[in-house]
Amino acid sequence: MTSSDERTTAIPRTTLRTVVEGDLATDVLLPEGSGPFPAVLVRTPYDRARHLAEARGWVRHGFAAVVQDVRGRFASAGEWRPYENETADGAATARWIRRQPWSDGRYVAAGASYAAHCALVLALEGPGEEPGTRPDAVIAAVPALGAAETAREPSGPERLLARAGWWAAHGDRRDSDDGALDKALATDPALLTHLPLTRLPERLGRSLPSWAGLWRHRERGRLVSRAARATVPLLAVGGHHDHFAEDTLALWRNWGGPSARLLLGPWGHGLVTAPGPDAGPAHRVALGALYARWAHRALAGALTPGRHGAVALGGADLWLPAGSGGGQGEGTPTREGGPRTQPLTMVTGSRFTADPERPVRSDDLGVPKGGVPDRCLLAGPPLPSPLDAVGPVRVRLRAGADTPSADWAVRLVALTPEGKGERLCVGVLRRRGPADGAFTVELGRIARRLPAGTRLRLEIAGHHFPAHARNPHTGDDPVTAERLLPSRREVDPESVTLTLTVLAPVSASAPPATSPSEPLDPAKEILR
Repeated sequence: MTSSDERTTAIPRTTLRTVVEGDLATDVLLPEGSGPFPAVLVRTPYDRARHLAEARGWVRHGFAAVVQDVRGRFASAGEWRPYENETADGAATARWIRRQPWSDGRYVAAGASYAAHCALVLALEGPGEEPGTRPDAVIAAVPALGAAETAREPSGPERLLARAGWWAAHGDRRDSDDGALDKALATDPALLTHLPLTRLPERLGRSLPSWAGLWRHRERGRLVSRAARATVPLLAVGGHHDHFAEDTLALWRNWGGPSARLLLGPWGHGLVTAPGPDAGPAHRVALGALYARWAHRALAGALTPGRHGAVALGGADLWLPAGSGGGQGEGTPTREGGPRTQPLTMVTGSRFTADPERPVRSDDLGVPKGGVPDRCLLAGPPLPSPLDAVGPVRVRLRAGADTPSADWAVRLVALTPEGKGERLCVGVLRRRGPADGAFTVELGRIARRLPAGTRLRLEIAGHHFPAHARNPHTGDDPVTAERLLPSRREVDPESVTLTLTVLAPVSASAPPATSPSEPLDPAKEILR
């Protein structure tokens, strides 16, 4: 790559060079001294200027920090096409880094969300697999693995609210407006109910040519399937409350490199800046310093081979080894446990109507009283003792709908003894055809200590809106549909089975491996 512009500005303890490399705007921060240094590459669509504090942190730990706007965003030239150009552009940048006099030839590809995708493709795809471009280690936090993974659930339901918010903020524009969707909803609260959804840009008053094309992406799992071919260390970081938590876990489980580390906390997509209601003081982690320490050990080949890591137990202010609850960690003793069926009693709604004009909302845990039921509702008795649920949650049921297509949205809620509700997990499954049948809805994984007296409430509905688009029940694509039909549902209450993965209770006579005299230190698990 040829530099077309270079400016140097003095910054305490660093040198900042702003370089436009092949029309890709790039900031380079160097430690004091003559070098050479290992580098960290962050490629982002969210404005490289926002990463200045992060870059300075890398510099303090002896790394050259290279932060770049991806093609078509902020100061980088070209057309912004999400997920299309990152492999080739990242590879060209990697080759440029290794030619610089300050580079010692090694670099770590790092990033969060979309920037994690940019880091991963360098290790797993196309030119990024060439020895001259492949990173020596990868840090992938809350990874947005691809267009299909971000847009849909595995069985097809569309993640409407998250994608509408992202496209309104960043799609088809050079800069960002992070509050674009919130401002639009304040003006038009029914914004996401207008049909067809392909005309959402008109309601926003924005040109978003790529919006309709997003929903044509249906092939999931490309990067995860290639993860087995990885040849470098991985640090995967995620949050139990992040909508990409399952992708973070899948990446770690399938990674074929010499070592893979997982850090999964009680956080949302913003990680430690977005703690969940179950986060405690022990879950406050200095991620920047941990990343740098891990990177040094990864580059030195000092990490123990295999999969290791730490998973936070929400509501208990402690950490468990990543192998707890049926995970695939290696070499760390864990509390034994296994699947356990939770007792449930029918409350109401074995027959209900899923009406897309009045959908069950994802942002409201209230349950309407009276009228025609809009969901099937079951509840369990108060827990007689604390329960540590760590692992997958699934619901098996026999049910049917009278429409050509039906979504089954299953939500598990914890009710405190005081009656306060908190969502634990949600799964949405799309089924075709009106015939009755037995099926399983996967609700993802949880890691929670549920106190004694907690009651579990299970809701089975036809919608989870606006987090997910409404199924119109006509058999038409929910993104292009212009007509909605109510769907009559029937659930066999005797068939509903809720299964949690539950760790064995702590025994005073035989303390489990996860309750040692010294609490598990997540940093030690990541760095060992």
